[in-house]
Amino acid sequence: MTLLQAIDTAPTPFRPEPITQEEGGALFRAALNLFSRWGITDEQAAVLTDMPLRTFRRWKAEGPGRISRDGLARLSNLMGIHKALRIIFQEPQRGYDWVKATNVAFDGASALQVMLGGELTDIMRVRRYLDSERGGW
Repeated sequence: MTLLQAIDTAPTPFRPEPITQEEGGALFRAALNLFSRWGITDEQAAVLTDMPLRTFRRWKAEGPGRISRDGLARLSNLMGIHKALRIIFQEPQRGYDWVKATNVAFDGASALQVMLGGELTDIMRVRRYLDSERGGW
């Protein structure tokens, strides 16, 4: 005779490890390459990274300093946008061009115009849209 045993099925809370400063530096360098591919100005890149233009240019030339939690979240979401575009478009250039193209999902604005609203949530809005378009997870 087999006895049944109770199995704990309660989900454990998910809490990812925070992004380290070393990983943040790599994200920043990757974002510089992405900004170049998107063809955006230093002024626009400074808005996306939420830093003064002078600081952005110094970091661009000399390497990043300490990146805030908000900055790390911004960089992470920008890389998520890049990843989603690479999944959606087989030709990378189409994904790079998509960022500046008008889009009915954003009431005729481009994804870049939405992200240049300056808030982290503006970048997240574009990422959520792309994640839903590519099929989520």
